Amino acid sequence: MYKLGVFQLLFLATIVQVALALKEGECEVCIKTVEKFAATLSDDVKKNPKSIEAEFKKFCKGSKNKENRFCYYLGGLEESATGILGELSKPLSWSMPADKICEKLKKKDAQICDLRFDKQIDLNNVDLKKLKVRDLKKILNDWDEVCDGCIEKTDFIKRIEELKPKYMGKTEL
Repeated sequence: MYKLGVFQLLFLATIVQVALALKEGECEVCIKTVEKFAATLSDDVKKNPKSIEAEFKKFCKGSKNKENRFCYYLGGLEESATGILGELSKPLSWSMPADKICEKLKKKDAQICDLRFDKQIDLNNVDLKKLKVRDLKKILNDWDEVCDGCIEKTDFIKRIEELKPKYMGKTEL
């Protein structure tokens, strides 16, 4: 049998910890959403896990797209099948960093870290005629706009061009 010294065991433990740590770009939706949520909490709410859970459910009601899916996985939505909110609220109450919280959540449910944000479209430098209709619809959806009566690609492009001045000053897609 092998006899390992204390130094070798510590070295082995360090290697295992580094292997389990999040890689760059991994869990991007989790980290950004946890940071965004934590920034909304007041100091007195941050100390109580039950209050954090209640606030997270309120936070999730206004979420869209990937953040909404993240909320679903954690149990922050009414239609969520399971709930692991305690795995978020307790570490948040201890002021644990978002990346460490997401590491713990990944161990409970790996699909949390599979979420990725959609690639953003730079409307200043893109030719709308070269985009797919799906991408044009996504632009309108991100703006919370609809295109009533739009059937062809040119209809969607026309609608985006009409709304561009209204939204390009507000956010860049």
